[in-house]
Amino acid sequence: MASNMDREMILADFQACTGIENIDEAITLLEQNNWDLVAAINGVIPQENGILQSEYGGETLQGPAYGPTSHPTASSSTPSSSSAFRHVVPSRQIVERQPRMLDFRVEYRDRNVDVVLEDSCTVGEIKHILENELQIPVSKMLLKGWKTGDIDDSTVLKTLHLPKNNSLYVLTPDLPPPSSSNSGALQESLNQNFMLIITHREVQREYNLNFSGSSTIQEMTLAASGLTYPCHRLTVGRRSSPAQTREQSEEQCTDVHMVSDSDGDDFEDATEFGVDDGEMFGMASSALRKSPMMPENAENEGDALLQFTAEFSSRYGDCHPVYFIGSLEAAFQEAFYGKARDRKLLAIYLHHDESVLTNVFCSQMLCAESIVSYLSQNFITWAWDMTKEANRARFLTMCTRHFGSVVAQTIRTQKTDQFPLFLIIMGKRSSNEVLNVIQGNTTVDELMMRLMAAMEIFSAQQQEDIKDEDEREARENVKREQDEAYRISLEADRAKREAQEREQAEQFRLEQIRKEQEEEREAIRLSLEQALPPEPKKESTESVSKLRIRTPSGEFFERRFLASSKLQVVFDFVASKGYPWGEFKLLGTFPRRDVTQLDPNKSLLEVKLYPQETLFLEAKE
Repeated sequence: MASNMDREMILADFQACTGIENIDEAITLLEQNNWDLVAAINGVIPQENGILQSEYGGETLQGPAYGPTSHPTASSSTPSSSSAFRHVVPSRQIVERQPRMLDFRVEYRDRNVDVVLEDSCTVGEIKHILENELQIPVSKMLLKGWKTGDIDDSTVLKTLHLPKNNSLYVLTPDLPPPSSSNSGALQESLNQNFMLIITHREVQREYNLNFSGSSTIQEMTLAASGLTYPCHRLTVGRRSSPAQTREQSEEQCTDVHMVSDSDGDDFEDATEFGVDDGEMFGMASSALRKSPMMPENAENEGDALLQFTAEFSSRYGDCHPVYFIGSLEAAFQEAFYGKARDRKLLAIYLHHDESVLTNVFCSQMLCAESIVSYLSQNFITWAWDMTKEANRARFLTMCTRHFGSVVAQTIRTQKTDQFPLFLIIMGKRSSNEVLNVIQGNTTVDELMMRLMAAMEIFSAQQQEDIKDEDEREARENVKREQDEAYRISLEADRAKREAQEREQAEQFRLEQIRKEQEEEREAIRLSLEQALPPEPKKESTESVSKLRIRTPSGEFFERRFLASSKLQVVFDFVASKGYPWGEFKLLGTFPRRDVTQLDPNKSLLEVKLYPQETLFLEAKE
């Protein structure tokens, strides 16, 4: 039984020879012939001019092998494009080889030079022509892009078995680099991704491949090769080359011939882009993979998804679905448990490196711009690698817990070649429903149709959920408004009650202060009244001053004082009547003066309030 790597190569050769695009159909035909490529091709394409013969199988008539530049007679057949099988042509055909003109397009920095020579010329003659065109000494010039490695200036072009059209490039490591502005632009191009749209002529299929600008064509990077950014269209086909050794004289070697649509950009070997034959058909050999998509027995699902995303980008480019970084439960929360308008479907991509369909599905379907855009708008995409048994068992456990044993058993029974799988999950109120399980043997159109069909089901359910949610929110809003109105009413009643209580408390406080002040003033008045000296009698022999005092209300009161009494005694008398001298001032009439401003320790005689005086009480401002 062929290994997975052999199967990928056999499948690619079978599709290239037969033109069968449907991968599932191609695999079925190969399985019917036990993966025997010759038998499968002979069963599909009747051979009229000889048969397809394995390089190890049976005896065949031996004859000359003609490459793309050879000119066989009309009776000869076109060689096969397979790398492992050849088309046997009738023997004893002799064709005289005529001198050939070879066309070279030589690229140097931003210039292209066309050179036409006979194949009898040498490599050194090309350099001398370039010396005149580019003004670069031959000694400073390295001419690159040859198919074979041992080439010097004396090598005759005829011995290299070159096709008619060739692309070369010149390196000048000993000369100064381009200006800083060009270097800056080149550095920027090195960090960009180039999309190569490659058309396979034999089967008339188109493939989209992503490469970084730092990928090399032999010693030259894509950024410096003159490719159109961001997309460049190429045509790929197979061409045969002469045998290189006597042991290989009976075999035909094949390589990939790539022709660029832009002027001067001819690329002779796809392997110079870091792409093998399998990758040209979307099926990279598993032997080329440097690291697994996901570590085995990863403790943290988020870390595992980070490695998966990084490895996916390195293999298939940056144009791919945005994978959710986190656990499956977190993906459920993101997709299903937000507002109804924000919910999305959950797409679970199950990867398997050992499946012959994986690279085709990833590069041609999953990385198609239409699929990537549709998934990003309508889905939360989560991924898992089923290659390792431990990771497979872990996912089946998660699947049983979240989707039930039936779905887990369905995935468990899937064969390796049926992977990758794409699960479409819709969240419901009580459970999560698996709407669709998409296998890897599909096309972009079919994948898009199934995604859109799932979206139709989801949209119908989402509209119902939105309606229910709106009705529920409306009821909750009415209840919230009623509760708020009731709360505001309670707050208003409480505020009114508290205001009344504060007012009453303030009135009580003011009343208490007033009473205290009155009591204090009365106590002061009584103490002053008791401390007053007795009023002199009319018949007293001492000098007596008679004072008549008018109050602000118009009342009068009189009293006799000894002329020798201090003015403070008059102030105390007035205060004992309820007019403290701190609040009222005592004014004289002729002349008008403020008695309260006089020295209270002077006698009435000294302040000229003798023998009698009329005074007025006036409140201070």
